[in-house]
Amino acid sequence: MKTFLKGVLQVIFFIVVFWLMNGLSELLHLKVPGSILGLVLVFLLLQFKIIKVEWIDLGATWLLAEMLLFFIPPATGLIQFQDLLLQNGLSILLVIVSTTLIVMLAAGILSQLISHQRERKNG
Repeated sequence: MKTFLKGVLQVIFFIVVFWLMNGLSELLHLKVPGSILGLVLVFLLLQFKIIKVEWIDLGATWLLAEMLLFFIPPATGLIQFQDLLLQNGLSILLVIVSTTLIVMLAAGILSQLISHQRERKNG
């Protein structure tokens, strides 16, 4: 029960960060979404050791595990754009596949660089 409550509080932390950063983005008329600002904020809080990973790991793990659930409503909303998909479906698919591959490649290269850097530091 204690672990469950800890996870719930951590998820609430992420929700509060999301709301605050969305509000900041709207208030300052930024073109960057609040979710991205929140991601940067949490990263900086971790980097400067203002918060510890242990304070948010359960909530983050749960949110990542349930990520697919958050994509179902937008995916079902595509039905409204059936004409657009029929006309430009192949182009849209090519963009989605190519950008996915680019992101996967960049993430792989970055993780290898970080891994090698840690090995040199520790070894």
